[in-house]
Amino acid sequence: MANPLLHLLLFAPFLMPFFTLAQANGRLMVGTSLTATDKTTPWLSPSNDFAFGFHELSDKDLFLLSIWFDKIPDKTIVWYANEGKPVPRESKVELTADRGLLLSDPQGNELWSSDSVIDEAGYGFMNDTGNFVLVRSDSVKVWPVWESFKNPTDTMLPTQIMETDGVLFSRLKETNFSRGRFQLHLLQNGNLVLNTQNKETSWAYDAYYYISGTNAPNSSSSGYLVIFSETGYLYILRRNGQRFELTPRMVFPVRDYYHRATLEFDGVFIHYSHPKTFSGNPGWTAFWYEPDNICVNIGGGTLGSGACGYNSVCRLNDYQRPICECPQGFSLVDPNDEYGSCKPNFTESCEEDGTTSAEDAYGFVELIETFWQTPNYEQLNPTSEVECKKSCLQDCFCAVAIFRNDSCWKKKLPLSNGRKDSSTKGKVFLKYKKGSLPPQSDRLSFSVKKKNHGTLILVGSVLLGTSFFVNFVLVAAFCLGFFLIYHKKIIKVGRGDNIVETNLRCFTYKELAKATNGFKEELGRGSFGIVYKGLIQMVARNFVAVKKLDGVIQHSETAEKEFKTEVKVIGQTHHKNLVRLLGFCDEGQHRMLVYEFLSNGTLASFLFGDLRPSWSQRSQIALGIARGLLYLHEECSTQIIHCDIKPQNILLDDYYNARISDFGLAKLLKMHQSRTNTGIRGTRGYVAPEWFRNKPITVKVDVYSFGVLLLEIISCQKNVENLEIGGEEKAILTDWVCDCFEAGKLDALVENDMEALNDWKKLERFVMVGIWCIQEDPSLRPTMSKVTQMLEGVVEIQVPPSPFSTTD
Repeated sequence: MANPLLHLLLFAPFLMPFFTLAQANGRLMVGTSLTATDKTTPWLSPSNDFAFGFHELSDKDLFLLSIWFDKIPDKTIVWYANEGKPVPRESKVELTADRGLLLSDPQGNELWSSDSVIDEAGYGFMNDTGNFVLVRSDSVKVWPVWESFKNPTDTMLPTQIMETDGVLFSRLKETNFSRGRFQLHLLQNGNLVLNTQNKETSWAYDAYYYISGTNAPNSSSSGYLVIFSETGYLYILRRNGQRFELTPRMVFPVRDYYHRATLEFDGVFIHYSHPKTFSGNPGWTAFWYEPDNICVNIGGGTLGSGACGYNSVCRLNDYQRPICECPQGFSLVDPNDEYGSCKPNFTESCEEDGTTSAEDAYGFVELIETFWQTPNYEQLNPTSEVECKKSCLQDCFCAVAIFRNDSCWKKKLPLSNGRKDSSTKGKVFLKYKKGSLPPQSDRLSFSVKKKNHGTLILVGSVLLGTSFFVNFVLVAAFCLGFFLIYHKKIIKVGRGDNIVETNLRCFTYKELAKATNGFKEELGRGSFGIVYKGLIQMVARNFVAVKKLDGVIQHSETAEKEFKTEVKVIGQTHHKNLVRLLGFCDEGQHRMLVYEFLSNGTLASFLFGDLRPSWSQRSQIALGIARGLLYLHEECSTQIIHCDIKPQNILLDDYYNARISDFGLAKLLKMHQSRTNTGIRGTRGYVAPEWFRNKPITVKVDVYSFGVLLLEIISCQKNVENLEIGGEEKAILTDWVCDCFEAGKLDALVENDMEALNDWKKLERFVMVGIWCIQEDPSLRPTMSKVTQMLEGVVEIQVPPSPFSTTD
């Protein structure tokens, strides 16, 4: 049994507004009502921060009975009645004694009521926390009989508490407030989970994210309350009084910011903030969300369609929110629901006339980094890729064939939990009927894109069929409209003709000097400049890292153009294993880059500290770095060679995920600032041999540096140690590792690390990958895609030769 005093302290914030409002005469007495019109004034909280009433929707004749932030331009809704169903104009809500809030249509028919009222309500009020409360009052005591906080929809606000079995439900779409497929649920066992549900039966499928990890029912460590504190922190309170923090310890102060935590329509639970005083409309800033990748996290379940509808594929946009796409040969069941299910543009029957062979009737499109969790119904092993595809072609049930390691798996419709995933192993072949929609490429296609393309064709046809004057007017109007629409998506910064089109923010020198307190707190320095810690309240994580390039970048017209070009390239790179660029400064002699701040510092301090990190942590960090480099080399729009991969340029986020920094800056480094007179870019010990041999510089220089770094991660030893500290035999790590490998003494590399020794196959695999990467001959080094596959154990690794045996 929980301590009653604890409950009293927890619920004290709810009681305080009662007395405050009573003194301010803010009561809404029984019989008070509101009518749904665009002229009606809502019931406001004392500060006017929140409003209760009829919120006008895009259809001007429909209204939603709801609570919203009233002082911000978009009037963000945080609670709604009637299960999110809109009501027509002239509907009415009345405060009654026996039914509480009573919502009726213009004809007087009851639509909804707060019928959980047990005692008769005396009055109600809208308080400054965003909670609408119905109160019973007599001469002895005052207590609430109904609260919107106790009946949440998709949002929690500061001072709100969710008890065991409490639930938040997502809305159906961004503008449709009917109940959606996702829910946030505090289970009896203390876990706070996210899961999907069957909309017809409300049956909850397996959780796609466990947030608290306290799964011992009624134990002292199990959670029993989710609390959104009045200071803006969201956490789970355990029965032993301990807190399981959800939002990070860098929340914006409540006195200056509004806060809300919303389960969005796409299944992502997000903690937002919004400044109370602002110019224009900066919008809501998301600075914490779960899960990190809903496309992948939700893919572990076997029931339900996943983050998107059936036969659809989920991928993340630049803001880590899911986008759903129909694969080639499929289209949306409901063209108005882009997150819904997809249907094939043909129907395969098992009773076809047999006049056409399967090979003539059907073909495959190979999907890149795409996977569906749909259970396999048949496996062929051993087999070849040709036989795998042939078997699927001749099988009228087969929709997808997956070939990997001499095995073939077949899946049938409907396909569920589809996602884009760079860790997908093997080849994925999607079956289509020839003539239904011939594949144009091996990539996914949007049905929306086809619609837009068709629209352009239609516009073009109209233009060609009219007079020259009408054509001219229509073309001008079309171009102007396109410009105005597109201009909203792009921030143009720069001077004169040197304009960078980017979504990055352009800071002034004065802003960054103030943010860094005069560039006072130094985080680190290197070839590309000095990094300072700053505080900018308009960005997602509050704290930022400001890299000052003054004195490193030349100040000429050519250098200025190059700076803008490289900033544009860096700003267009988005990957979970890269540090995100938030903005830049290009003012006079000042060149600065503003990055997100990562709390756990560099890999160097993590790896070479007093305590050896766990083997599992080190393995995941190595994989993360490999995937980040793979993206830079092969997947981003402009290939980027880093040229300075080392532990100091790998940062760790809140969850110790590896994030590569300083990518894209190598081209900005002035020649005379390089580490040697030969224009070599990089750091001693990590520089590939071709820098010294006048050979072409390719992505293989990064592969070499990664190989050195990988060996450091394995051994927790620096590549070049001081002789008096490490001993002569460990002075150069790469030599020592190769000697240990040839002598069969890998245990010496990890010393007494039992976790690594018990994972001997992975240890051996990682060491061999590292040796392949540091081959002196660049042609012998694998690409980063091959490196990633070898680390993951997808491909077999041959025993590497000695990296120092080759000659020029």
